[in-house]
Amino acid sequence: MHYWLFKSEPDSFSWEMLKKKGRAGQEWDGVRNYTARNNMRAMKVGDLGFFYHSNEGLNIVGIVEVSKPAHPDSTTDDPRWECVDIRAVRDVPTPPTLNEIKSNPKLSEMALVKLSRLSVQPVTLAEWKEVCRMGGVDPAP
Repeated sequence: MHYWLFKSEPDSFSWEMLKKKGRAGQEWDGVRNYTARNNMRAMKVGDLGFFYHSNEGLNIVGIVEVSKPAHPDSTTDDPRWECVDIRAVRDVPTPPTLNEIKSNPKLSEMALVKLSRLSVQPVTLAEWKEVCRMGGVDPAP
């Protein structure tokens, strides 16, 4: 299993909107960055990720599961762009903020800290466990 982080602007697509999609989930479309696309190509069904509210909130609010592997992005005819589908798994009870994550020495190398603009990021197992601890998700899934 691998771990990821998906960034979304809550005024465009929020955690609450994803939760309303239920088991069907949502295509994580519209990503136009090669590194983020390659991250999605590396994902497997069942991988878990954090759902991060960017621009507004700046915190990790939920845990998602990859429910469909990489496939053509339905929002474009350009074959270079692919995406995965994700679905909501659970809320993070105490959503860690970006400032809290940045101030935690255990997370100093996290992509969220180092590559702040990347919309789909890998998360190491150690980072996953630490963010889950910070967010009150115990035990970490």
